[in-house]
This record gives sequence, structure tokens and C-alpha cells, in this order.
Amino acid sequence: MSFMADIIENNNDDFSKAVPFFRRAEEVAATDNFDYAIDMFIEGLQRAPDAVEQGHKPLRHNSLIRQAKGGKKPSVIDKMRHSRGKTPLENMLSAEYLLAKDPTNLTYAEQMLKAAVSGGLKKTAVWIADLIFEANRAIEKPSLQTFLLLKDSYASIEEYAKAVNACGFACRLKPDDAALADDFKNLTANLTMQKGKYDGDGDFRDSIKDRESQEKLQQQQAVIKSVDFRQQAIAEARQVLAADNSPQNFFKLADAMGELQTDDADKEAIKLLNDAFEQFKDFTLKRRAGEITLRMLRRSVRKAKVALEKNPSDNKRRDEFAEATKHLLTTELEHYRLCIENYPTDLRLKYEYGVRLMRNQRYDEAIPYLQEARKEPRHKISSMNKIGLCFFMKGWFSDAVDILKQAIEEYEIKDNDIAKDLRYNLARAYEQQGNAEESLELYRKIAQLDYSYKDVRARVDRLRKTGQQ
Repeated sequence: MSFMADIIENNNDDFSKAVPFFRRAEEVAATDNFDYAIDMFIEGLQRAPDAVEQGHKPLRHNSLIRQAKGGKKPSVIDKMRHSRGKTPLENMLSAEYLLAKDPTNLTYAEQMLKAAVSGGLKKTAVWIADLIFEANRAIEKPSLQTFLLLKDSYASIEEYAKAVNACGFACRLKPDDAALADDFKNLTANLTMQKGKYDGDGDFRDSIKDRESQEKLQQQQAVIKSVDFRQQAIAEARQVLAADNSPQNFFKLADAMGELQTDDADKEAIKLLNDAFEQFKDFTLKRRAGEITLRMLRRSVRKAKVALEKNPSDNKRRDEFAEATKHLLTTELEHYRLCIENYPTDLRLKYEYGVRLMRNQRYDEAIPYLQEARKEPRHKISSMNKIGLCFFMKGWFSDAVDILKQAIEEYEIKDNDIAKDLRYNLARAYEQQGNAEESLELYRKIAQLDYSYKDVRARVDRLRKTGQQ
């Protein structure tokens, strides 16, 4: 029997029937027959769709190993066969099949989450939502839409603490959104009521005696958790890890430590994950340790920048900011080099590595990675923009003009920050070519959209004063 069957007939979470498929999946995965292993895991999950520990997590683990060893992404035929099912379970397993063959594609993960919520598969929904949350939080520019999906998904399955957290991150990305602020208040209220019911052996009203205690309870459950609450989460995660020494529980403890947002907690989390990597030889552990290291270094850069802005003439502050920035750049470069080494087909990581090579002024090395990253739709325009910048920095102004013009033609949005940046970079390339007329025209168009954008006012004034137009 194969996952390619037209209709999934069994949705009764019969774990005993699923076990043989899970065992067989592990056996064939050990021989690097990952595609067959994926089929076997999916077969088992048809019978036990909420088997997170025995089905979903091992499938995810083996899919990452498959990717690191050069496993191909889903074919066009795969995508067609797994595009839409008749039931939420079919949709979930179709998305999970595609995710297993392309494990860094969050679109598949989000489709899986929607189907799990729709099908009432709470354990699976929580697991995949947590995975999406961490992935979105870790990237340089998190997606607002993803946090909104997580907010709604967590709320649908009454995971209000996590819904509040996701909503909090969304609010940070869109702080002036009144509707989001209202959602945050409502979710916090739901969380308070839920907490009250758990603590009160019955009616929520009986568990809250007066207004003062109610406000205190709300504060404890807010998205920006108190230090005591965070420490409690760490203690609980330690207990879970002590009972089950699995990679996933190392991640959970490291994440709990990260909520403290202190250097000491981050250093402890980094050591925890690096020690786990030595034990399991699972690169995802080392990768997470690297992400926490970068988070800690970015925090140091921000602190140094604030100190310098307060005392701009202080040479010591300036040196500290420069040193912190340099340390971050070199550490980022090594982190993404290791990621590329372990996930050689991941175009998103190639983009990130190319960007870091460029920031370290290694333009000749950066260009090939950015050219590869162009194949990834989400990074196509950004990759072209940065290739143009690399050509510009090398003095290849005609090549910079060519690639930036192509990017502008292919980018449908004409007035957002990306569009303005593309035109600004093209104008600079024209200016270096000596084509003042073209560069002035572009600077003027940018100024008409955003008068305060970078230094366009000064460039327009200077070019006009030269008598070129």
C-alpha cells in the first residue's frame, strides 16, 4: 500500500496498526532509502495521525538528513498528486509529504498546520505550529502573516498562552494596528480565564476573589512574561529533558532559556545545544546554537550602537561598536558556511551565505551563491539587487545596471522599500557610469515617493547644480 492511494479510508488513530509502518520507516531510513521511509511514515500517520513522537518527529528528523545528503525536492508530479485532498487528514498528510521532501519550505508547513487544526488533530497542530513559530522567529525578517496564522491556529485549539505569544510578535511587526491590539487583549483575557479554570476546580468566578488578584493573574500570563514565570518554564523544561533525553527536549529547554533574553542564559543554551550535538551528531542542534549566538551578538551590537549615539564623539564607544559589528559579521559568515556545508541544496541558506559574504566584502565569492539563490522565488528580487550591488562594488557598473534594470522590470510592486532600493542602486550605478541624466531621473522619482529616502535630496540638488539638467 502506498501514500499515492486515492482516498484515505482510516482516520481512527489506531496506533497499534501504525507501529509496523513506523518501524519499517526507521529501518529503511537507516539505509538512506529516505523516499521509501517517507512513504512508510505517511502510511503510519494515516492510521495514527496524531502520533507526534513516533511519527511526525522522526519523519521530520529523517527529512532533514535526506536534505543534507542532497535529496531532491518534490517533483511537479509530486506537487500535483498532493495538491488537495477530500478531508483535512488527506490535506495534512499531503502537505507533510511535500514538507518531508522540502523541509525548509514553510508554505508546506503552514498548509499542514491549517489542515491539522481543521481536522481537530491538536497534538500535531501544536507540534507543527511550534516548528513554524521558531523558524519564523529565527529568520532576519519574520513574516507578519505567519505570526497571524499562528495566532489564529493556537487560539482555535485553545493554546492561549502560545496564541498570546504569537500575537505579541505580530504586534511588534505592526505596532500601530488597533485590531491586533484588540486581539492581544482578547487572547490575554481568554488565557486568564483558562488559567483560572485550571486553578479553581470549577467556575472561573470562584477562583478570582477580587479585582486585584485578577489583574495580577493577567500580568502573569502576558506575552512579555515575568522573570519568575520564565524561570518556571525553564525548570519545567529541565524536568522534561531529564525524563526524556531527546533532541527535541534540548530545543525546548534552550528556547525556554532564550526567553530570559540575557547573555548568561544564551550562553548556557549554546553550551547545552553544543553538548547535545556532540552526543547526537544532529546538525540541527548546532545550527540552533549558532542562531542563539547570532542573536546574542546582535543584541551586543544594538547596545553598542545606543551607547555610541549617546556619545558620538567618544572614540572608545566608536571602537566598541566597530568591534561588535566586526565580530557579528565574521560569526554570521561562519554560521552560514556550516549551514551550507550541511544543507548544500537549500537555496534560502545560499542566499543568507551570499549576503554575509557580500557584507564581508568578498564579492567574487558572494555572486555565485546569490545567483543560485535567484532560483528561490522568495529571494529572487533581493538576490538580483545584491548581485547588482556586488557588481557595483567591483566597479562593474554596466553589469550592475543590467541586473538592476532586470530586477525592476520583474518586480511588480513599484512604491515599497524594495522598489525604492532597486531604483536607488540603479541610479548610483548610472551616476558612476557618468550617465547623470538617467541617474537624476531615478533620484527624482524616488524623492517624489519618499522625500526623506536616504540621501536622494542631496543627490538631486548636486546633479542639478552641475548643470546636467
